[in-house]
Amino acid sequence: MVAAAQQGSFTAAARAVGVTQSAITKSIAELERQLGYMIFHRTSRGALLTDEGRAFVDRATRLLADAKELLREHASHDDAFAGVLRVGVCPASLEWQVVEPLIALLARHPKLCFDVSGASFERMAQQLRNGDVDVVVGFEDAFAERPDFKREPLTAAPTILFARKDHPILRRSPQGAADIARYPFVAPTDSRPYGARIRNIFESQGVDAQSSIHTVDYFPLVKRIVATSDAISVVATAYTQTAAFKRAFAAIETEQPPVARLCVAVRARWEPKPAVRAFIGACRVSFSPEAHQRAG
Repeated sequence: MVAAAQQGSFTAAARAVGVTQSAITKSIAELERQLGYMIFHRTSRGALLTDEGRAFVDRATRLLADAKELLREHASHDDAFAGVLRVGVCPASLEWQVVEPLIALLARHPKLCFDVSGASFERMAQQLRNGDVDVVVGFEDAFAERPDFKREPLTAAPTILFARKDHPILRRSPQGAADIARYPFVAPTDSRPYGARIRNIFESQGVDAQSSIHTVDYFPLVKRIVATSDAISVVATAYTQTAAFKRAFAAIETEQPPVARLCVAVRARWEPKPAVRAFIGACRVSFSPEAHQRAG
């Protein structure tokens, strides 16, 4: 089935794995019968994955990769860190936070390969639950009520609201909920800690939050929206000290600046593999107060 998806046809898959086409066709038909849905659209040009089939094949491919890695680990005890470490980040706009831990980890374990992906919290939580990723970096508040995950607190991530330099909201200081609710808002995520807090700002002022809030988890796009409209958004406080920020944007002094805390999360019932434990250790070092003082 995986070979058919990779090769694009049952005939090519049969050649790749060294069996007959009829054997491939029969096994896939039996699998589809067990699943209750079609994995492939059969066409004159080959086999195309259905939407459900694509999700199934993606999962099966990862499981096969895990099996190969497990066999490799048992075959050779030379390096327990040789293999793939799958790191998730939610929201994806936090990906920059894992740069230093990953670089430090690679320096110590050069045979380690990374597979880094970003997504919304709900999607990344599902991937972690399914074993599609090994470890996730995200906001602690989002993971707090999920008992199937074990989390390691990292550090507070101070943030601040910002707008373009000539935004009318900057004429007042500090700005309260009534001021913020007058303008569109670009949120990095609709989950905790920002989702409910931002919605409450608008709802407390009698403004329809659904028609006022964009959810954009791609910071270059967030910056363009803020720079070219009356929208405001949230940004890491550290970024406000950069020349790029100061050229186009200004911080908004709110009465209650938003504060978030980062964490690293794993599945509670699975023992993390050595590479995951090493990544968590690298995160602790990277996010330690001493590291922030050196960076400052």
